[in-house]
Amino acid sequence: MNNKMYNPRFWAVTGMILLAAFLRIMPHLPNFTPVAAMALFGGAYFSNKKIAFAVPIAAMVISDAILGFHSTMWAVYLSFVLMVLIGFRLRESRKVKDIFLAALSSSIIFFIITNFAVWTSGLMYPMNTAGLVECYTAAIPFFRYSVLGDLFFSGVFFGLFELAQSKLPALAEVKA
Repeated sequence: MNNKMYNPRFWAVTGMILLAAFLRIMPHLPNFTPVAAMALFGGAYFSNKKIAFAVPIAAMVISDAILGFHSTMWAVYLSFVLMVLIGFRLRESRKVKDIFLAALSSSIIFFIITNFAVWTSGLMYPMNTAGLVECYTAAIPFFRYSVLGDLFFSGVFFGLFELAQSKLPALAEVKA
């Protein structure tokens, strides 16, 4: 095992992402989940880019195995990968405004991609412009909770980890 990679920081970040996955399976308001937060958090705090994708995606797969898979999972995971990439942009600056914009962008990306996938499935809406508009319109109430959840959980995870880093030097990033 590479001790530089598997240090206290690695285990703390991994633990927080697993906690986020656990919170997904707990009762909650529709779409008020830590999905974007765990993707952004992994992208921002794992120094190894492969691990930054692998750990959050593994956590998603585990929680989805409990929640159940559906035909538009590809859109959920595509959105999730894009959120990890947005998290990479937070590596250099973890200011409140940057985290806020990253979480909000993640909510918008998730809304656009996943609802487009629902429409393209052809199961719920007509395959025309009116059907696409109807699909996005029907999703607006869920979008509100997505935004609130993404902002809340991103604030909690980033805030707690920054606080923990300030108190526990072992959580500081190990430079190669």
